[in-house]
Amino acid sequence: MSGIGGIFIYLGLLVGTYFVVQAVRSFMSKTTDFTSLKTVTFGDESAVTSDRAASVISVIVVFMVWGAFTGSKLVPIHMPGPFKGATSFSYVAQNLAGETATGTVQVLVHEAGQDVETPDAGTSAGFAQNDAATVAAWRSVLIRAHRNDGDDVVVTSVEGQAIAPGDTVLVPNGEVTMTAKGSLNFSPRSGWQMEPIWLPSPEAVAKRFWVIATEGYQNVSLFEHVGWSLYRVFVGFLLGSLVGIPLGYAMGLSGWARGWFDPIVEFMRPVPPLALIPLVIIWFGIGEVGKIVLLFLAALWVMIIAARAGVSGVNITKVQAAYSLGASKWQVLRYVILPNSLPEIFTGARVAMGVCWGTVVAAELVAAEKGAGKMIVAASKFQATDIVIMGIVMIGLIGFGIDILMRKSEAFLVPWKGKS
Repeated sequence: MSGIGGIFIYLGLLVGTYFVVQAVRSFMSKTTDFTSLKTVTFGDESAVTSDRAASVISVIVVFMVWGAFTGSKLVPIHMPGPFKGATSFSYVAQNLAGETATGTVQVLVHEAGQDVETPDAGTSAGFAQNDAATVAAWRSVLIRAHRNDGDDVVVTSVEGQAIAPGDTVLVPNGEVTMTAKGSLNFSPRSGWQMEPIWLPSPEAVAKRFWVIATEGYQNVSLFEHVGWSLYRVFVGFLLGSLVGIPLGYAMGLSGWARGWFDPIVEFMRPVPPLALIPLVIIWFGIGEVGKIVLLFLAALWVMIIAARAGVSGVNITKVQAAYSLGASKWQVLRYVILPNSLPEIFTGARVAMGVCWGTVVAAELVAAEKGAGKMIVAASKFQATDIVIMGIVMIGLIGFGIDILMRKSEAFLVPWKGKS
């Protein structure tokens, strides 16, 4: 429920902030540049640039939603959290003689891991004995009220609501479910916030990052974990590019090469790298070679398709103009096809690098001792969610940084992109 609520809140903030930013900009002086002077902008990809205000607000909104649903002290607004404190509910018990009596259950809901004393149950007037219990927030506690009252006693109602085995009724600050044996299972109200074991707060993740950055994880420093992942990703990506780009050019320039390789490429392209792990282990073992081969295969098909699309997208009039000026096939390839296909290749490289980063966790499942993926997998076995999220955020930030570098490289090396 909290996850669905978070999605709706995020979408609402997306729409709301858009109109707020547009309203603010309407009162500001308009910028006059090449894009603003265009008469047609909708549908023109060259007229669409990243809105920096939207990027900044997007990051802030994600952080605010994360903090609101985890009770973070870094954000001012929080979603309703789990109930903590003392609560009680009453029940009616009936014996074989048909007599009824009312009992009360006192429950103290506390923080997980906190040592608390069981509250005083007090005394009751009838044969139904009062009960008391303690339970941690987000947990439940089993109350065997009918056993305390007698073996021939059954609970017939809770808080004035009839109940039978399998039924659930609402009580103050929670709900009670009757088990198949007639016991009462009390679950305190969980609210909209996420339990730390499912989603820790931002400060908990930041604290864990500082600890691992200074002390390491499983006797390996954070720098080594990240360094090994970067090494595997770059080697796999480089090998995939060295093989994939020439093969893509061949498929784009030769009908025989396209007919020969196209079935293989189109067959392997939809196969996820995860499905290849068993074969990679059998063929290449569990060492570094197997991990790099898996990343190589993750990048290979993307780079082949990108290079082939780059060749296919070259404007035929440029090729014809080069031939009319007496250019040879090598000169057409060097001065026409290669420059005009580079934008597609850079786009494919960005996609391939993202796929490699997404595959590095799977690659490091194969008996790795170091790596960011290895750290995430090891932490998940101990339900250390803060380390898992820290690793995911770290991989995402590194991948984002690499993507920015590739964008800058593309802008520097291929300044003619988007221009006829």
